[in-house]
Amino acid sequence: MPEDYREDAAVRRQLDLCNALTVPDKIIDIDLTPDIKTYIRLSGADLTGIADLEPFKNGWVVVPEDILNPYAYAVSIAKKLDDGIINTIIDGPTPEYAGHYRDINATLDTISAQTAVWITEKGYKARAIPASHIADDDNLLGNISHKAVARMAGIGWQGKSLLIISPEYGPRIRLATILTDMPLSADEPIRNRCGRCMECVKACPASAIKNISTDSRYETREDAIYLNRCFNKVSEFKARPGIGALICGVCVKVCPFGKKKSSQKRVAAARGLKDKDALIP
Repeated sequence: MPEDYREDAAVRRQLDLCNALTVPDKIIDIDLTPDIKTYIRLSGADLTGIADLEPFKNGWVVVPEDILNPYAYAVSIAKKLDDGIINTIIDGPTPEYAGHYRDINATLDTISAQTAVWITEKGYKARAIPASHIADDDNLLGNISHKAVARMAGIGWQGKSLLIISPEYGPRIRLATILTDMPLSADEPIRNRCGRCMECVKACPASAIKNISTDSRYETREDAIYLNRCFNKVSEFKARPGIGALICGVCVKVCPFGKKKSSQKRVAAARGLKDKDALIP
């Protein structure tokens, strides 16, 4: 039997076990965090975490304003981008990167949609937020910020470029979100480790990154970047043959955290377990 077939069969068996999970009556105190994380990872995600929605309900931007009312948690899902494709980027997106960007978004949307179905089959509410959905065209906003959710879920910190930088893959990830009332335990944000690094600032083709760091979150996107400069540049890129999307990829490529695979020791340090003085790989 081919090796890849055996691996696929093993994954299917694990997913069947997750699908067979029977949730007791919801009045019983139960934490389903391990179950949902296992299901999401076996569905193909590279990283996942849980964010408490309470801060979002207290003034953080969501569209529409009442979208979070039925839910208590947001599940962040991350999928790694291909290093070989990212490394071909020089001063703007390539057609290969544009296609990969769409493929990864589609994969994330499939994982989040399947997980939302899995949650509802267990008797809870769920809403999948697609990877690249725009709910407010005038302000270029989604229903909820995938980056804000990912930061609160401990996927990574928010870098000077506004990208989420994970200890495992740097900013070479794409994100999707699921809103739910399933009983879960929220993860904690991790410390910003950009330090004095200016690689994204120097490389930005729009000169849009202000070189301002944060210990927590940016109140607005304008706190970190010149949004109009960024939008104008990605609009220019979108018009190029084979692109067709508001993407760039330069800051994704140049970030030191994404350029080489982090060791388990370095990932543990970045997640605050030890060696808190190390800044960049």
